[in-house]
Formats: sequence, C-alpha cells, structure tokens
Amino acid sequence: MALLLPIAFTLGVWWLSTGLVLRAIQPSAGRQRGAMAAASLLLLLGMAGVVVTRDLVTPLGAYLAFVSAVLVWAWQEVAFLLGLVTGPNRAPCPPVSGWRRAWYAFTAIAHHELALLLLGVAVLLPSLSAPNPVAAQVWLVLWVMRLSAKLNIFLGVKNFYEPFLPPSLHYLLSYFSRRRFNALFPFSVGLASVIAVLVWVAAVRTDSAYEETALGLVGSLLVLAIVEHWLLIIPMQPQSLWRWALKGRG
Repeated sequence: MALLLPIAFTLGVWWLSTGLVLRAIQPSAGRQRGAMAAASLLLLLGMAGVVVTRDLVTPLGAYLAFVSAVLVWAWQEVAFLLGLVTGPNRAPCPPVSGWRRAWYAFTAIAHHELALLLLGVAVLLPSLSAPNPVAAQVWLVLWVMRLSAKLNIFLGVKNFYEPFLPPSLHYLLSYFSRRRFNALFPFSVGLASVIAVLVWVAAVRTDSAYEETALGLVGSLLVLAIVEHWLLIIPMQPQSLWRWALKGRG
C-alpha cells in the first residue's frame, strides 16, 4: 500500500507536466516568450533542488529530487518544441537513405542532443553517487528512454502523434518512418521491462521508507516510458488525455 503514493505521484507529475508543456507552446508569441522565461526560472530551481536534495535521504527528499529532475527536463522540452534548441538543419529530409539519412536526421536535432548532454552532466555530477541519487536516476530514465523512442521513430513505428508537434517543427516528420514494427523495438521494450521488474522487486523487498519511495518513483517512471513506447505501435490516441492542453492548436 505504501507504494501507491509514489505511483500516483509519478502519474500526476507525468500527466500535468506534459500538459503544461503542450499548453505553453501554443502559437502565441507572448505566451511562448513567457513560457521560455518561466521554464528558465524553473530550470534554475530544478538545478538548485538537485544539489540541495543530494544528501536528503528521506521520502520527502526522494520526492523533491524527482521533481527537481523533472523541472530540468522540462526546460529542454519547452526549448525544443518552441524551435529554440533544435539543430542546424531546419529543412525536410532530402531523398536519401541509410547513413546519409541518419546524418541529416541528427543534424536536425544536434543542438537539442547537445543540450541534453550538458544538462545531463549538470544533473548527474552532483547526484549520481550521492546518498540520494533519485535526481540522477530520474534523468537517466528520461534520457535513455527518450533516445530509445527517437531511434524507434527514425527506424519506423505506426504512430507519430503529430498533434504533439507544433507546426513550426513539422519538417521533422520527414525524418520519421511509418511502419508497423522495427527490429529495435523488442530490444528497447524488453531490456527496459527487465530493469523495471528488478526495480519493483527491490521496492517491494526493502524495509527502508526512503528506498521504497525512491524505487517506487523511478520504477513508475520507467513503466510509463515503456507504455509510451508501446503507444508508438498500437492504435490508440493518447493525445485525448491532454485535450485541455492542445485546445486551440492549429
């Protein structure tokens, strides 16, 4: 029963933060400037939280570290979706294939990947080997699973969920491949599922309230990332969960 709280908390943060990011990138110049300013302030707050919580080995410390990492992650989401941090290539994919297509795809998001790397270092350095490593663990789940999703979308999936992508970034759709399945998908989901099982087994077996909370948060986030992978290939419309955030999208 004690694990229900971190599960519910993770679900709530995932749903609300996704909706707020989608709402922030609505096509309004004033709103977008305000969104980027707010995201930058939250980035500073998140980085401070990563440092402050590194030695806070309590359930509260686990929750605060989780939120801190999410705030840092939110900055790059907003910056990317507003088109401020993407890549030097802002053109649709030319008629090429193989490694040339992969290179063009990388140059379309190279600055975004560099931002993720730099932010990742900023989060991991103070927290990965700290007494409370939740911020680092959350970042690693978000980072690795996002990279996996990008590779799967590049190789080919059934659903792109275009409503999540603003019109200014629709050129990126030319780098996606629409297929029912790709060879990487089972390895991505399979490995993540094995790790998720190990995390949840540890969460159930521990007698520490801190570890139970920390593992519950990280395990819940990983399960959500696995679900998001499955949504790339099964016929569903998850955007209906955020109708309030997508309202008014042209």
